[in-house]
This record gives sequence, structure tokens and C-alpha cells, in this order.
Amino acid sequence: MKNPDRSRLALVRAAAVLAAVLAAASCRPAPRRAEPGQPPLIGFSLDSLVVERWTRDAEIFVRSARELGADVLLRVADQDHAVQERQIRELADAGIHVLVVVPNDADRLSSVISEVRARGIRVLSYDRLVRNANVDLYISFDNEKVGRLMAESLTRAVPRGGYVIINGARSDNNAMMLNAGIRRVLDPLESSGAVRIVGEIWPAAWDSEEVKAALEKIVQHDRDIDAVVAGNDMLAEAAISVLSENRLMGSVKIAGQDAELAACQRIAEGSQFSTVYKPIDRLALKAAGYAVMLARGEEIRTDGVIQDGKYEVPYVRLEPILVTRDLLDATVIQDGFHSAADVYRNVRR
Repeated sequence: MKNPDRSRLALVRAAAVLAAVLAAASCRPAPRRAEPGQPPLIGFSLDSLVVERWTRDAEIFVRSARELGADVLLRVADQDHAVQERQIRELADAGIHVLVVVPNDADRLSSVISEVRARGIRVLSYDRLVRNANVDLYISFDNEKVGRLMAESLTRAVPRGGYVIINGARSDNNAMMLNAGIRRVLDPLESSGAVRIVGEIWPAAWDSEEVKAALEKIVQHDRDIDAVVAGNDMLAEAAISVLSENRLMGSVKIAGQDAELAACQRIAEGSQFSTVYKPIDRLALKAAGYAVMLARGEEIRTDGVIQDGKYEVPYVRLEPILVTRDLLDATVIQDGFHSAADVYRNVRR
């Protein structure tokens, strides 16, 4: 027979828990939203402008958002997560309706993003995911596929030989996804003996000088390098510099990503084998549209989700495009991303 005192105690405890939950819910502010006729105010927190593409992202995003009737407050953290935290709090205090963030550090920003969301500000993670923060929306390219495209392009050209993997920053979730794509291609070939991983570099940041120093150490111990998969075109350029100084560039194939103008020129000239083109115009335009929708309190539906470590986050995933010398005209030039005159500036066609 049940003890009536225990039953009453259980009911009291359950009621207390329910009351606490309801109290917490009642204290949570309603999502900020732009009133009809009010321009949405979007805060755009950008890690840095060190890589060429980020200037383009910012320009297109700001222009697109303004064309949609929004105002944008842009802040650039110069690759310093502490600065980015401070700037995000300043944006929240400025009355933004939505925060769009390109995180410097995927983990260290989790706390401040949670603070911002607790204030009723919706958050869109742009290109890089903030982990363990349950952001409202993540929009990026299929970063695992980016890594796969880079590695596949090299294995077609160099089916056997020594490979070096240069990853992106450990603090960037995209670098982890890139590595997963690269490894999906190279690991089976390494197991079969066709490919030998000469070395793998994990820099603390997207830092050319750190990568140069690490690659120099690898070269001093093992010069049998046939291919290099680099986390982006800036790091591919760093690898080319080291290999050139060590007179190893003659036959080494190098892949990067971002389709920077300098990288496309190197592909045209033959010093870089491939890059992965991510149509930034589409990313920035879509992100601006979604940010305005979030600011107005409109519902956003996505086809996919991504795990941020704790939560499943709605994910808008865009398709990346491989670029080799044979594909320059049909991709970056045809899209107007770069002009033929600029890409082939140093090449006689």
C-alpha cells in the first residue's frame, strides 16, 4: 500500500519544479523583433579581414541587408576572441534585433552567445558554427564536401605518393569538418599503401607563419612530398613558399579553398593545382535575407540540421564547386567572381 505522506511529498516537489520552470519561462524576454515600418537592426560580428574573402562577405552582406531595408552594425575582432566577446556585448547593448556572427573561436564564444540569446536576440552563425550555443540558424557551405573535393582532386592527379595535410585553426569548427572530408578520401588510400601521410599540421590559428614553420620542420625530415592539401588558399600559398625555398615545387600538387584571386592566378600559371570555389555572393545574400526574416520574427524552415555538440541547429547548406585549370572559365570567371583579365594576367593564352 502506498504511503500517503510520500505521495503528497512527491506532488509538492513536482509542483515546485513546475513553478520554477514557469517562473523561468516568464522571466525570459520575448524575442526582439522589428516593428512594422521599423528598419531591422542587425549586428554583424566578424572574426577578421585577414583572408581576402571576408572583405567580400562583409561588403555583400551589408549591401544586401540594406537593400532589404535593414541597418547593419559591423564589428571586426582582428582574430581576438576576447575582443569579439566585448564587441558582441556592445552590439547587444546597441539594441540589435539579430546577431550574425563569424566566430573566431567556436567554443569560447558559446557563453556570450548564450547570454545574447537569453536577452531575446536571435543569432545566425555565418559560415562558421558556434558550438554548444544552440544558435537559431547556421548557414554555410558543405565543409566536409569541401575537404573531400580538395583531396579527390589531388588523388586523381597523384594516386600514389607522399601527402602533407595542412589543416585550418583548431578553434574553427569548419577546420574539423574539412579534415573529416579530407580523411574520408585519404584514409582508405593510406590503409592500402597507395598514399603515405608525410606529415599533418594543426595550427592554433589560420596563420601562414605558423604553417610555414611547421612545414619547414616536416621538409627537413622528409622531402618525399608529392601533394599538399591546405586548409585554404592562404595556407596553400604558405606551403608553396616553403616548398619553393626548398626546391620541391617542380612536381608537387597543391589544393586549397576559397578561390581567392591569387590562388586562381596560381592555378592558371600552374603552381597551385586546385581550389574550391564557394560562391560568396550566394552565401552573403541568403544570410542577409534570413537575418532580416529573423529580425521580423518570421519563421524559417530548413531541410537539414547540424549537431553543435549539445543541440541540433537548423542548417542551410550550400554546395561548393571544385576549380582546376580546366574549370576556371566555367566557374569563377563565368560567375563574374573574378575577371578573365585578372585570372590570366600573367599567362599567355
